[in-house]
Amino acid sequence: MNLFETNEYKITGTLVNYYIHCKRQCWLFGNKINMEDNSELVKIGRALHEEKETQEIQIDNIKIDKISDEYLTEIKKSDADLEACRYQLLFYLKKLKNKGIIRKGKLEILEKVKTSKKTHIFELNEKNEDELKNIESEIKQLIFSETVPSVEKSKKCNKCAYNSYCNI
Repeated sequence: MNLFETNEYKITGTLVNYYIHCKRQCWLFGNKINMEDNSELVKIGRALHEEKETQEIQIDNIKIDKISDEYLTEIKKSDADLEACRYQLLFYLKKLKNKGIIRKGKLEILEKVKTSKKTHIFELNEKNEDELKNIESEIKQLIFSETVPSVEKSKKCNKCAYNSYCNI
């Protein structure tokens, strides 16, 4: 019996982000193939987090950058994939809601690339809770699949920590 069958596999916000961003990246990360420690862009993102002096809080299997009476705040280096960031933030809001903590989500962007706004506000609702439930199920199916998703080349691949792996 594998972890998927026992339902012990814990989905993380990073996996949700990667699933929206790139299924292959999600599969690789979910199967413990981590290329991020070699990525300069990831190192820059971590340094920016440290510089912002986030109050990173770990609750179960999620790490939250900041939380206040009104907002759960996620800080991102750029808005290169705002949709993936949005789902990661909504996932965190859902996890908190399951613990009786209701907040709005605030996404703070340090470097604007695609949008003119540095701050984006999101609220969890029934529709995106249902979407997240489906995404979590799809992530588990993807991760426990024996087949690595094929490479789907796009501009976003150039800055990906897994780019060298995918181009072998």
